[in-house]
Amino acid sequence: MSILSEFKEFAVKGNAMDMAVGIIIGGAFGKIVDSLVKDVIMPLVAWLMGGELDFTNLYVVLGTVPADIANNYASLKEAGVPMLAYGNFLTIMINFIILAFVIFMLVRSMNNLRRKHEVEQAAAPAEPKADPEDIALLKQIRDSLQK
Repeated sequence: MSILSEFKEFAVKGNAMDMAVGIIIGGAFGKIVDSLVKDVIMPLVAWLMGGELDFTNLYVVLGTVPADIANNYASLKEAGVPMLAYGNFLTIMINFIILAFVIFMLVRSMNNLRRKHEVEQAAAPAEPKADPEDIALLKQIRDSLQK
């Protein structure tokens, strides 16, 4: 089997296509959840905590600051001054924890819906299976012979 035919077999398999669709939808869904965290949840958390929940301006300067540079995170970073920006790390960690919780709640609700659907399907009466054509024909012959 040639490499091209093996690749074709792999590419048209259902699993590869399902994975590709999942990655594309996952990327789009990630943007939605990221916006939910940044634009809806984080402002509410900041409001509840009574201020701004942005720790990006927490840093420790590890080098010397030139005299003509303002002593804030953006200016120091642009100037290339070495610093330990632990505040940015804290902000990203908080965003990640909130993002993970939102995804957990969405997966949890989807699992509950799936379980509910499975219970409804199990409770529904099963439809009788239709006999194969040859069995149905044999039953007709049997009934005719009995008459």
